[in-house]
Parts: sequence; structure tokens; C-alpha cells
Amino acid sequence: MSLPNCSIDPKILVSAKEEFLQKGFAEASLREICQKAGVTTGALYKRFSGKEELFAAVLEPTLKDINALSEAVEQSNYEHLERAEMQAVWDMSEATHQRWIEFLYSRYDGFKLLLCCSAGSVYANFLNDFVAENTKHTLAFVEKAFARGLTKNRIDEDELHILLTAYWSTLFETIIHDFSKEKALHHCSIITRFFNWQAVLGF
Repeated sequence: MSLPNCSIDPKILVSAKEEFLQKGFAEASLREICQKAGVTTGALYKRFSGKEELFAAVLEPTLKDINALSEAVEQSNYEHLERAEMQAVWDMSEATHQRWIEFLYSRYDGFKLLLCCSAGSVYANFLNDFVAENTKHTLAFVEKAFARGLTKNRIDEDELHILLTAYWSTLFETIIHDFSKEKALHHCSIITRFFNWQAVLGF
């Protein structure tokens, strides 16, 4: 039994990413992807069950990085909570937002696919799903902070979801509107002045 030719996998993924970025998930053609990659449709179907699985494979590195960073940030936040360092948790400095932009733009194509090209796929509601998960973890955190007397204000889940949607949207919109990285970094100064989580939560 011959082993599959794994050398063609990167070609398929590169071609798929280009096709999805150009046409979006719904309009992307597997035939075109195969043609540009120089492989047969049979070779593609040996590796991916269809367009949905191929799209997920293209997004996998970005999604892994998002999950890894989310876990690292949550761990860091609870470490700060133990030391009653609320200012460190909600550091809204320009430098903090610039680090977010660096993270987004080093994965520009992945976020562009998620935010602009995912209609018709399971990732079509990426922003809402991302914010919903962020809201769940943030709400649990702020409840613990309030119980310890580290914050003065309580906020319910719906209000928090709205605020987090606005916050993440202003970061993601830099990619949606094709900001250059330089312009996106400059945008950070506006974000810093606009959002004041300290006032919202009272610490």
C-alpha cells in the first residue's frame, strides 16, 4: 500500500487560502483550488471531506493561536487577581492595544478569512461566537473580583456582551476595512481614549 504524497498538502492549502480570500467560502470552487494547486480533485478528497473541512484546515493555525493566547491571558489575569492587581488586568494603554494589533496583523489572512470571507461556513458568526466565549470567561472573572471587593460595580451578562462586542469590533474593524498596519497601530491611540473599563467596573 503506497503512502500518500504529503508534499502536495501545502500546495492545496496555499491555493485554498487564495481562493477563499478572493471569493469567500460560499463562492470558492474546489475545482479552481485543485487546478491552481496542480492536483486532482481526487487527491483533495483523499485529504479533506469537502470545502468545510478544507476551510477549517486553512484556519487551523489562526484558531490555535487564538485559543492559546486566550488561555495564557486568562491564566495571567487570575494570577493578577490573586495579587489584587486589577490595573494590570485591564491595562488599556496604547502599548497594550498595539500588541493586539501586532497579534492580529501577524495572522492577517486568517482573521480576514474569519471576519470577511466565512459566510456560509460554520465560522460565519465568528465575531459573535468569539465575544460570547470572551463574555462568559470575563463575567466569571469580574464576579470573583467583585466578591473580593476589588471592583465596585457589577455588570450583567447582556451589558458585558454589548461592551465587549464594541471593544473587539473596533480592533477587528482595522482588518475589515483594510487598514495598513501603520494606520492600525495609530488607531490604538483612539481606542485607548475611548474605552475606560476602570470606570465601568469601578476600580
